Amino acid sequence: MKIWVPSEDAADVLRDLPDVECVVYDGTGPVPDGVEEVEVWIPPLLPGTQIPKLLGRMPRLRLLQTITAGVDPYLPHLPEGTVLCNARGVHDAGTAEWAVGAMIAVLREFPGFAAAQREGEWTYHHTGVLADSTVLIVGHGSIGEALERRLAGFEVNIVRVARTARENVHGQDELPELLPQADVVVLLVPSTPATAGMVNADFLAGMKDGAVLVNAARGGVVDTGALVTELEKGRILAALDVTDPEPLPQEHPLWTAPGVFITPHVAGSTPASGRRMLKLLRSQLLRYLAGEPLKNVITGSY
Repeated sequence: MKIWVPSEDAADVLRDLPDVECVVYDGTGPVPDGVEEVEVWIPPLLPGTQIPKLLGRMPRLRLLQTITAGVDPYLPHLPEGTVLCNARGVHDAGTAEWAVGAMIAVLREFPGFAAAQREGEWTYHHTGVLADSTVLIVGHGSIGEALERRLAGFEVNIVRVARTARENVHGQDELPELLPQADVVVLLVPSTPATAGMVNADFLAGMKDGAVLVNAARGGVVDTGALVTELEKGRILAALDVTDPEPLPQEHPLWTAPGVFITPHVAGSTPASGRRMLKLLRSQLLRYLAGEPLKNVITGSY
């Protein structure tokens, strides 16, 4: 059975499995020989623009296992008979940790103090604080649960939102009533046609003055132009690990908008994520070879 893997580390944890041939393809350089024989593909973190073309050349593909939670680049192009699985759980710790750090950094004005330090300036003043605030988690899946666990000691009120309401979780249709109550709004929704641009001018206008928008989801979830407009008014703050477009061009107005803290899509890029990814890949391939039910099977849009 031919398997394409994204790295030597991934190959190392799979090579000892019976009747498995691992071919490393990191998404750069020439496409390896034998693409028509690939039965399992584990694409790299950044798969590039070749996805439709590659999947069109994989008639024997039966399992596409991503190392990301998002699967939107693959859904429209899956060959018939291919099961798509994501990496739910792999990046929970890193992404949740980034979200906590980002909201604290913005509220406590760490970027501003860092800039003052570089100039040798002692800029004493009061700042915001996370304690006693209301944190609205939009997209309360496994990462939202991980975030909530990490916020447990910060003395905050958690409000949960998911696509549809369930016990102790509000439905997405309730956002207009919930946004004005939130001091911090954390975006953790998947990238789907339904979430594209959901954080638009109306959404942002519904946030209270001084609130922080934290985007650890995907850049396309937010209308960038509408966000820049609100930031330039000085009415809200933002912490962004993802942007639209991405990478953000050097001259883009989002870089210099007041009250925004930007990191280059690094929330899940941690050693913990790497270890958990390798553990998932081995577990998943053992299940596949044994004919057992797979984890994280994607049905519908996600």
